[in-house]
Amino acid sequence: MERAALLRSISSSTTVFYSTRRLFHRRVSLSSIPSRHGLQNPNLRKPKPTLFVRHHLRPVSTFSIPSPLPFNGRSFSSLSPHAVATSQSDSASDIAKQDDVVAEKYGFEKVSEQFIEECKSRAVLYRHKKTGCEVMSVSNNDENKVFGICFRTPPSDSTGIPHILEHSVLCGSRKYPLKEPFVELLKGSLHTFLNAFTYPDRTCYPVASTNTQDFYNLVDVYLDAVFFPRCVEDFWTFQQEGWHYEVDDPKGEISYKGVVLNEMKGVYSQPDSLLGRTSQQAPEERAKVYSSVNRYWKALFPDNIYGVDSGGDPKEIPKLTFEEFKEFHRRFYHPSNARIWFYGDDDPNERLRLVSEYLNKFEASSARNESKIKPQKLFQQPVKVKEKYPASDGDDLKKKHMVCVNWLLSDNPLDLETELALGFLDHLLLGTPASPLRKTLLESGLGEAIVGGGMEDELLQPQFSIGLKGVSKDDIDKVEDLVMTTLKKLAEEGFDSNAIEASMNTIEFSLRENNTGSFPRGLSLMLRSMGKWIYDLDPFEPLRWEKPLMKLKARIAEEGSKAVFSPLIEKYILNNPHRVTVEMEPDPEKAARDEAAEKETLEKVKASMTEEDLAELARATQELRLKQETPDPPEALRCVPSLSLDDIPKKPIHVPTEIGTVNGVTVLQHDLFTNDVVYTEVVFDMSFLKQELLPLIPLFCQSLLEMGTKDMDFVQLNQLIGRKTGGISVYPFTSSVRGHEDPCARLIVRGKAMAERVEDLYDLMNVVLQEVQFTDQQRFKQFVSQSKARMENRLRGSGHGISAARMHAKLHTAGWIGEQMGGVSYLEFLRALEKKVDQDWDGISTSLEEIRKSLLSRKHCLVNLTADGKNMMNSEKHISRFLDSLPDREFSQRNIWNARLSSENEAMVVPTQVNYVGKAANIYEGGYKLKGSAYVISRYIGNTWLWDRVRVSGGAYGGFCEFDSHSGVFTFLSYRDPNLLKTLDVYDGTGDFLRGLEMDNDTLTKAIIGTIGDVDAYQLPDAKGYSSLLRYLLGVTEEEREMRRQEILSTSLEDFKEFANAVDVVKDRGVVVVVASPDDVDASNKMRPNFFQVKKVL
Repeated sequence: MERAALLRSISSSTTVFYSTRRLFHRRVSLSSIPSRHGLQNPNLRKPKPTLFVRHHLRPVSTFSIPSPLPFNGRSFSSLSPHAVATSQSDSASDIAKQDDVVAEKYGFEKVSEQFIEECKSRAVLYRHKKTGCEVMSVSNNDENKVFGICFRTPPSDSTGIPHILEHSVLCGSRKYPLKEPFVELLKGSLHTFLNAFTYPDRTCYPVASTNTQDFYNLVDVYLDAVFFPRCVEDFWTFQQEGWHYEVDDPKGEISYKGVVLNEMKGVYSQPDSLLGRTSQQAPEERAKVYSSVNRYWKALFPDNIYGVDSGGDPKEIPKLTFEEFKEFHRRFYHPSNARIWFYGDDDPNERLRLVSEYLNKFEASSARNESKIKPQKLFQQPVKVKEKYPASDGDDLKKKHMVCVNWLLSDNPLDLETELALGFLDHLLLGTPASPLRKTLLESGLGEAIVGGGMEDELLQPQFSIGLKGVSKDDIDKVEDLVMTTLKKLAEEGFDSNAIEASMNTIEFSLRENNTGSFPRGLSLMLRSMGKWIYDLDPFEPLRWEKPLMKLKARIAEEGSKAVFSPLIEKYILNNPHRVTVEMEPDPEKAARDEAAEKETLEKVKASMTEEDLAELARATQELRLKQETPDPPEALRCVPSLSLDDIPKKPIHVPTEIGTVNGVTVLQHDLFTNDVVYTEVVFDMSFLKQELLPLIPLFCQSLLEMGTKDMDFVQLNQLIGRKTGGISVYPFTSSVRGHEDPCARLIVRGKAMAERVEDLYDLMNVVLQEVQFTDQQRFKQFVSQSKARMENRLRGSGHGISAARMHAKLHTAGWIGEQMGGVSYLEFLRALEKKVDQDWDGISTSLEEIRKSLLSRKHCLVNLTADGKNMMNSEKHISRFLDSLPDREFSQRNIWNARLSSENEAMVVPTQVNYVGKAANIYEGGYKLKGSAYVISRYIGNTWLWDRVRVSGGAYGGFCEFDSHSGVFTFLSYRDPNLLKTLDVYDGTGDFLRGLEMDNDTLTKAIIGTIGDVDAYQLPDAKGYSSLLRYLLGVTEEEREMRRQEILSTSLEDFKEFANAVDVVKDRGVVVVVASPDDVDASNKMRPNFFQVKKVL
């Protein structure tokens, strides 16, 4: 969950969204995972591919702050929140008695109480006596408080009821009768998390805040929303969030609209997503190969509720009726079917009081029994499934197949010890580039990139998936054969002892470090606990990992790793007949057939209507649009609880920073408690690089970590990093610098280790930087193929990011650099490079070496260190030795990169059912002078004008804007958008919206508070130190931060109206880049001749 780039210069915000599984977190392909849908927050950036949940997204700019994960390969989220212990004292029995009295007062009985040492927390499980609702109350000293309520929501079909309902309940309730109290919370709270998830079998509504009053405000709005939503009586909300017919003119064509419908059209346009769904879908006759594009069952789960898509199939969503929608809420959104979670340092008695006000209004129901999930019985023989995905006819389709082998591992949930062992096995097989199954598949030459995410255990039964994409038609069967023979060999021979040690250190380091990035630790804990609790199992068990981990380590030490892991491979994979092999075949006609089928359906609908029906539909369309675009009255808005400006600190969050030198090199030190973990960044200046070498930088970074040295192959190096450290990463960082022509372009090497391993950390960073040899031609070619496959997938799934990168490349040098390393230009470079590797490897290897020589210099280096004072002092001698090892060369002069792409409007054409629409301009060039009010205004535009017009009325899944205060670029973007020119018209109307804006003090205060919430985004110590580093690099001083904060706090309505002129610069001078379907681009160019230069990229 990254905050807007516009806030980075004044805030301490550098955040990353983490996936949370029951035990482990790994980087995985989205195709492999049980999907979570929904999530309405438009202020969240798109997560990295590590994330299992889909968000209402913000653009990922190529100049944005990279993930702070310093892991090479996959990573693990930790299990426990780092919190000061709420220790058990001699008076524990007295406290327990008092708790019992309070619980009885509010209608609860205590079921169980435990002190969870792993998270230093007192956890009490209560049951509401009247309804049976269970409440887990976790108390510790973590200020980032978390609440969540989860319901089991088993779907019976693929109409997407759980997903649409998850969106809809947040659109007004009994106590908060306005259109979207959720958006009001976005505007004016200090939340550190505010969203919702739809899983295949449950729906969760979590919130988090560090401010206690704000936290209880959020809890109250969410409780009222789930139990007493207006949507069950409001057909308009069902139409808006789900689906409806739309026609402006009775003589015109009818279309489908709906936020969830368009979201899922985007999902079903992505090959990797289709693979994931097909991997869990099977025909009625399971023994046959299935190639129909109509109805299919989930392959792994043909007999239970996972056999349908809780998110909704776009073909099925329009079959959902309002009556079915209402009935689903009545059945499952009941306290008897709910699990409620509290976590943090707030008063546990107040938690019970607050929820009792809602629970006491209900009687017990049978929902808990009706919602139980039945397990899938294991197959007696393997199954093969064949499906098609939309592809462009210009591709070499023979080499675009995808193959994935999937297993359902057990017909019942596993115990924690077995789950832990399988998670460990999964990391051994796939967790790093050196892992044998991953390495063997990628080095086979059978495909371009890995698909399938290994083991997944978030549902009732665990699964394992692995395969390749970019496979030749002739090699399809070879992929499955290679997977099976590799696993068989590993079962027979076991794993290398260094690999075992590296995996164990990586897992244990991550568990003890407990770095969840911006994802609240309490929420990570909740989702992990819920993985058992939702199935009526022990909610405490997933939190207690210490003993199972020690037991596993002891078993490995006593019996040997082969005795532990080989039986797991044999039982759960090799000898398991519940195996589904999926082939995805590229089909250049599929997208056109899907569109034609939808058009035919709509033509039949229209033909069945009378003239009166069509006139009524046109009237209803206008009525719905008017309702969507009419703001709530001030008296309705005031019912949503909010803070006052008096609750807001007047000073920005201070990060201790001491600037010193070691061996003549600047060293930034941040004295923060890090639980004996040392975090470090070594930063090198990229401005001495030749311009033509810039596109090689991402592959240079990958080569440093995934090629060998003179004395070690890359497997040994990778294992050594895993054994000695918490991980090392290398990546470029680029940004404009306000007031300067030249951009900030740096290469950052990040690492972390326990304090006693700091010497090893710096030694290994030196090995990576100076000893790795660029000699492995075939391995480098794999890097190119993998990068190309990732970029092609981004075009369909993250088109808003591609659009943003392209526009910035037209507007400033830093944007151009970023696009060369991560946009369409980079994809074109990769396609050419793939051929060049075979033709001129010596030239490429020489270029990689030239990059190294142009970067590594002690005279153009900077070190950042985050740890406590003692560990920083102890690290200094290791830093000194590391710096001494660097070349002392002086470079002649910096290169002038004054390059930009041409400024014409562009349409990037891809096979998709939805569009990504962007428009941007540099408002500094129009005369705008930066004020802190710009952050408030741009945030307000996104949460009101764009939310209402692009998402609510327009039907897109997201509409948002972003102001990069470093470059001056103001950007509009949409996500999974059914429109194109209409959305651009909305962008162009923003200035008039601001000029006509009327705003009372309450609304203005909310806007200011919400912005401060972004500026003061909650951070863990490593992120604080990293953010301070970036401020240093970009020249943002503490004095400027204080000035901008005061400007934010003093924002006025007049500032909004004045900003209209700045936004008009985008209207009048802006460049447009869209990632869109061929039909929509053609239609746009017919309506506005030659508006787009068309570029076919897929």
